[in-house]
Amino acid sequence: MSSSSGSSSRGNSGSRERVLARVRRALTDVPRDERPQDVRVERGYLRVHGDRTTEQTVELLAENLADYRALVHRVDAAGLPQLLKRLLAAHGSQSVLVPPGLPPRWLAAADPALVHDREADTAYELDAVDSVVTGCAVAIAETGTIVLDGGPDQGRRRITLVPDHHICVVRVPDQVVGSVPEALERLDPRRPQTWISGPSATSDIELNRVEGIHGPRMLEVVLVDDRAEGQAPA
Repeated sequence: MSSSSGSSSRGNSGSRERVLARVRRALTDVPRDERPQDVRVERGYLRVHGDRTTEQTVELLAENLADYRALVHRVDAAGLPQLLKRLLAAHGSQSVLVPPGLPPRWLAAADPALVHDREADTAYELDAVDSVVTGCAVAIAETGTIVLDGGPDQGRRRITLVPDHHICVVRVPDQVVGSVPEALERLDPRRPQTWISGPSATSDIELNRVEGIHGPRMLEVVLVDDRAEGQAPA
């Protein structure tokens, strides 16, 4: 078994070297200043599509999230702790996974035991947790997508892929953009990114939809109006 794998690896490496050698030979007679150079790609696509108000952009996000079978909730900052308590209770959660930088106030009213992410936790231990609550980096209205980048209130990628129930809090309007180009401008390409459009799902050749294959079967997105957050109790 290992011998076959090693032979395959050496074969792939040999093929690569042969291709590169042919390229070098083909360029031998070409002056260096005439050889192909890196070319800057002009990206003249539209950043913003249409003329929407902030509220219309948020409504579009909510519609597209629901279209992908995410459960969408709207709340102000003061009501967030009680809403999270109700959502966890409705799911029957006894434990909830918490990223290291999640604002403590968010789960101050929650009844389930808080499980803090540890590097030593195995996939089996994470799978035993009922729910995970995170923030996000940005949410895209036109595609109904939330993007995580491993920030303090989101934690490592695996804590949102293993538990079966994910509640993601999106600060409105600060974290909501209309288009993918607008989202990319906010994201650091060096950070680990997870783009989520609805619960994890796949379909077989007969188009039978199966949820929970690559991540949580249930995604709940809470759109919290952060314009009043400064007035909320600490």
